[in-house]
Amino acid sequence: MTFLAIDVGTSFIKAAVLDLDTLRVTHVQRLPPPESIAGLPPLFVEIDAEAVAGVVRDLIERLVPLAPDCRGIVMCGQMGGVVLTDEHGIALSNYISWRDQRTLQPHPNGGGSYFDVVRQRLGPTIMRQLGHEVRPGLALALLFWLAKQRLLPRGPAIPTLLPDFVLAKLCHTAPRTEATQATGTINLETGDWHREAIAALGLDGLRWPKLIDYREPVGEFRIAGRSLLCYPVVGDHQCSLAGALLGDDELSLNISTGSQVSRLADRWQPGDFQTRPYFDGRFLNTITNLPGGRALDALVRLLTEIADAQRIDLPDPWSYVSSQAATVIDTDLDMTTTFFAGALGDHGSITNIREDNLTVGHLFRAAFRNMADNYLACALRMSPDRTWSRLAFSGGLVNKLDPLRAEIVNRFACPHRVCPSAEDGLQGLLVLALTISGRTPSVAAAIELVRQSP
Repeated sequence: MTFLAIDVGTSFIKAAVLDLDTLRVTHVQRLPPPESIAGLPPLFVEIDAEAVAGVVRDLIERLVPLAPDCRGIVMCGQMGGVVLTDEHGIALSNYISWRDQRTLQPHPNGGGSYFDVVRQRLGPTIMRQLGHEVRPGLALALLFWLAKQRLLPRGPAIPTLLPDFVLAKLCHTAPRTEATQATGTINLETGDWHREAIAALGLDGLRWPKLIDYREPVGEFRIAGRSLLCYPVVGDHQCSLAGALLGDDELSLNISTGSQVSRLADRWQPGDFQTRPYFDGRFLNTITNLPGGRALDALVRLLTEIADAQRIDLPDPWSYVSSQAATVIDTDLDMTTTFFAGALGDHGSITNIREDNLTVGHLFRAAFRNMADNYLACALRMSPDRTWSRLAFSGGLVNKLDPLRAEIVNRFACPHRVCPSAEDGLQGLLVLALTISGRTPSVAAAIELVRQSP
């Protein structure tokens, strides 16, 4: 038995064949998404949603011949941004990306930005019920901006996420949304759209998609005389952690372009962190937008700027960075890696510089130490009693930078493991397909089955 897997990501759109008999992800393919639309004002990031659907269709057409016994299509994707559609799933707008920052423009009432007004209208109770998932690039804020600019369609319109739009397009049906994709718009107390938040922002004239379980088919995709059942898109973060085979006793550290610290929870317990719906009726406590590869890239760009300007090719600066950081056991150079706005601030720094410690090794050792400090501080914010017994690493930087992993392990002083697959999102879809197919009764059981596979 096989399924097709699609991951509608920001940097790549990936696809693979999932073999449920061997528990393997095979025939992985990836294509870049369409470029952002040129000529838009500063802070605006929009993409042709129809073109994204075309890329996904292309990947499915490539893989169908490789999966003659395919039983269906499972998908995950980015949870931010918004596309407006009609009841037939026809796009009424471009995809406004989660990277779009137009809501940070000044509001005409002089009370700060549009996003500031969103936060003021929602208030602390609603913010808590939304899991503290209110950000400039999420649907509620973007839709509020569109409403104030009188840019919402006049007729019935459905706000949906890009991957949900793509799936609706493939199946020629109205968009549907799964709870893990509704992050930032769902009321964690009720499990439904947060109607009060929607009304507070003047968005109750919109028609919100039906919320459905990830095991309930959305529709069928017809190709080459075959009909493939399509299942709801799930959130890429939650799917990746399922693919990392996250257990109840583990603390997830996902370290790639950005970083996240996460813990599974059986029930919703509001705190000074974000909470997202997970699978099996559970929740994911998390702190996202922590400094990661993007901050380290800023340092590498500084160090390679002169070579780039003189057109000198440095094919792999990261191997040199890793080797030099490994030679520095400790450093008194101090650094904060919050070079970009996130959960821990928006200004970085490098201090206590001396002639002998201003080297690549000391610089990156200081960066790695600060990142490890950040992760521990966030972990203790979510779980002051240190209720985890092991770290579960995932993300590209973990394998690339051994000194970073060593610094984190030293700071946490507990056992650790590394995600068994570099394609944790696609492996997460394998876990979900096992449950959808009836091979396992729950996501937790599917994770245990994959853990035990050779």
